Amino acid sequence: MFSLIRNWRDRRIIEGAEVATQTWRALFEALPFLNALTPAEQRRLCELAILFCHRKRFESAHGLHINERMRLSIALQACLPVLNLGLDCYDGWVSIILYPAAFAPQRTWVDDAGVEHVEHRDLSGEAWQQGPVILAWEDVDYPGWADGVNLVIHEFAHKLDMQNGEANGFPPLPETLQPEIWSEVFQAGFDDLCRRCEADWEQAPIDCYATSSPAEYFAVLSELFFMRPDRLAQFYPAVYDQLRQYYRQDPLARM
Repeated sequence: MFSLIRNWRDRRIIEGAEVATQTWRALFEALPFLNALTPAEQRRLCELAILFCHRKRFESAHGLHINERMRLSIALQACLPVLNLGLDCYDGWVSIILYPAAFAPQRTWVDDAGVEHVEHRDLSGEAWQQGPVILAWEDVDYPGWADGVNLVIHEFAHKLDMQNGEANGFPPLPETLQPEIWSEVFQAGFDDLCRRCEADWEQAPIDCYATSSPAEYFAVLSELFFMRPDRLAQFYPAVYDQLRQYYRQDPLARM
């Protein structure tokens, strides 16, 4: 009964949304990687974006003015990974905080000698467990699709990863995927990229930031999966196949 009521409510929200056709057209022109979707998939993505904007609260930082285009642009990109998974994957948190550009939060940590350190490091995005997603609009709006870079997909991949605890590169898997195979494939890919980056950081086929941790490996390769599936399939076909089954999408076939 609850699902029927929620579906009815969601349909009312979608039908009541006043997003002009030219707005959608401009957004898809600005996000060309979405044009590979079928018309039916594009319609479903737009509906998810409307519901996403209804369920999430956008908050500005440092005086940034957030307009409809910005909200919908982020929503479309955030909903692409869950196109066939559903918005419930993003339950349990509400806020998206948007900065104009890179931000530098204060971090305090204690070393092995017990000495406390305070550091500031520029970031373009963060995802907190059961907390907000924080994004720098300057990097969200960066048209680096050919490089396989997508800040929104990266941070929301972390959110998917956090559904069963801290981000560790092991999100809740569907029954069609075997945890042992997932672990084996991702560990082999992670180890291989670490070796490549240690040998020649600049010539590595994938951003070496992915070697920071298994969580970052999952997030960076999720970016590639949607933005440059050809590159991911070329160097790590087994990882691509696992992500294809996890996300229930095949971006390479769309290409």
